Amino acid sequence: MVAAEGKVDPMKQFLIEPVVGSGWEVAGYNIAFTNSAMWMLITTVLLWVFVAGGMKRQLVPGRWQMAVESFTGFIDDMLEANVGKEGRKYVPYIFSLFMFILFANLLGLLPIGVVGLHPFTFTSHFTVTGVLAILSFSIVLIVGFWKHGLHFFSLFVPHGTPAPMIPAIALIEFFSFMIRPFSLALRLFVAMMAGHVLLKVLASFVINGINAGAGIAALVSVPSFILMIGISALEILVAGIQAYVFALLTSLYINDAEHLH
Repeated sequence: MVAAEGKVDPMKQFLIEPVVGSGWEVAGYNIAFTNSAMWMLITTVLLWVFVAGGMKRQLVPGRWQMAVESFTGFIDDMLEANVGKEGRKYVPYIFSLFMFILFANLLGLLPIGVVGLHPFTFTSHFTVTGVLAILSFSIVLIVGFWKHGLHFFSLFVPHGTPAPMIPAIALIEFFSFMIRPFSLALRLFVAMMAGHVLLKVLASFVINGINAGAGIAALVSVPSFILMIGISALEILVAGIQAYVFALLTSLYINDAEHLH
């Protein structure tokens, strides 16, 4: 009985559950306000507060203003390095994308489960990361066709490609281009999901080891708990890296739309 109570389902943390309006339906589709939507709203509000607090434009900037300006400057430098002067107009979008993913990843790591609350990492759902990837990909397509027209298709034929190889290279480049949103979404989704599953598995080792007695706890629970601390620190790093990679790849794809080959 004790062992059953200590069992931890590592996949339960990804379950989307209604918070309000479980019976709300429109045209047969449930439109309940879920835990995923709630944490998206929390992320959005906190991000808005963070940015608003850094827009005071004081002559001597405080720490909050410096933090916002540092992130903005970081994104501006990244776009200038990867897109050039044309990248400046994309700073608001890339900044919002980067910060939204960063805040979402970090909020999902809050150790508030000890007080009965359960953070929900919505970036561990492919539907969410997929929408973000499709949004970025749509911007690339719109910019590419708006700026270059049908000449945008020359992106699939690298300069200097021998004529006999053009059909094969163009087909490969086309599939490589079309797979971009999928790989962009999959990378973030897998990284966040894998880390959270591992932490839950280790948590089950800790709980079951304690339930099994002091000897097993010393052999299993203590090392697992120490490993959890290390992996949690690593997950904080991964949260920032994944937000950066998503923003960086988006800027590289925008560069293709702006300059072709």
